Amino acid sequence: MDRSDGEEGLSLDPRTWGGSGASDPAGGAPGQMDSKPEARGLGADPRKLRIATLAGGAVAVLALVGGYFYIVGQGRDPAAASESAGEAARSERRVLVIAEAQDLAQALKDAGVPGAQADTAAAAALGVLPTGKGDIQVEASFRRSDEGLDLLSLQARFADGVGVSLARRGATYRAEALASDLRTEFRVVRGEMDAESFYSSAVAAGLHDSLVQTFAAAFAFDFDFQREIAPGDVFEASYEEAVSQQGEAGSARRLVYVSLTTREKSRALYWFAARKGWFDGAGRSVVRSFMRTPVEGARISSTFGPRHHPVLGYTRVHKGTDFAVPIGVKVYASGDGKVIIARPGRDFGNWVRLQHKDGVTTTYAHLSAYAANIAEGASVHQGQELGLSGNTGLSSGPHLHYELAIDGVQVDPMTHVTSEGETLAGEELKVFTAERDRIDGLRAQAS
Repeated sequence: MDRSDGEEGLSLDPRTWGGSGASDPAGGAPGQMDSKPEARGLGADPRKLRIATLAGGAVAVLALVGGYFYIVGQGRDPAAASESAGEAARSERRVLVIAEAQDLAQALKDAGVPGAQADTAAAAALGVLPTGKGDIQVEASFRRSDEGLDLLSLQARFADGVGVSLARRGATYRAEALASDLRTEFRVVRGEMDAESFYSSAVAAGLHDSLVQTFAAAFAFDFDFQREIAPGDVFEASYEEAVSQQGEAGSARRLVYVSLTTREKSRALYWFAARKGWFDGAGRSVVRSFMRTPVEGARISSTFGPRHHPVLGYTRVHKGTDFAVPIGVKVYASGDGKVIIARPGRDFGNWVRLQHKDGVTTTYAHLSAYAANIAEGASVHQGQELGLSGNTGLSSGPHLHYELAIDGVQVDPMTHVTSEGETLAGEELKVFTAERDRIDGLRAQAS
């Protein structure tokens, strides 16, 4: 490459641009810079000065570029960081609760999401979200815009954790199903009867109030909670409860074991889901041919036998049992049978009589209303609702009059011995025994 005479001695090594010695040619200290070009070893040649200036600028540019790539390499793109910070400042999270999946679109609109966007998001969610399972909790992320709230993502879950997750993909949303996040925990509650009621005793011991009626119903064939239960009697209830990953209890609870010990007798029962019923430890069903108490929450106000009639004013045989309950409490068939009477009468008011096998009949009197499909000739099953308690006919106050008769002769329904329940056998008994042992093992661990 040809070079002009003036460029003959120019070095491209920047270290040579400041002279050749340890000191400045003008006699200054090392590193001291004179204002004159000659003192910096460049002479007066402007070409040398221009090359030096360009070289120094190149070093500065390289330093800036190197710094930029260092920032990017560390994930700290200044423009991206600024944009991310602005995005975070404009984003919001909200928790909404809706009664059913079909309410999602309107709930999003009410929150400020534009209508078309809310409809698009809801349509994507409804394609995955199951229906008919109770309240739904919706956790949504939004970004504020000129049109309102821009929906970025959401999760909608039922109490059991089942639900859907939505993520923004351009103008649409991608939906993914969410599985249940609940776990099952085993709980044991033990307590003693107080002087008030089984309800107050159970709740005070820690049993959830939603399980109290189920506990009492399990012993409907064995105990009269009004006459056979006394303070100091011992009870136990074991149940399974669904709990979220955060430790919050859901609404799903299932009794699996109940026991009750009085001064007279003791019973322990296990829930067998395959049969949807209660069985004792030997696999014998608690279901008898007749229930002892055919009404919820009853208190016996008059027993079977002679008594002074409160309306007629003289003593006569009371041929049934009276349960004192408010008007409007459900009354149930105490056994399988057929309706032979369902009409108003003078003494009984609105009443129902059922014909059972082996010449047995049961009577339910002073009702305030009949249940649907209860008419003469209809077949009913044990535990089916017959009507509501009332105060019709010759009645001194709201109550249910209940009779049990054999071949037309009334007997005391509280002392009448009914047939034993069915006993499991074969493979079914093996399955029940395994479930019984599982429950007993969990009870032992809880102790």
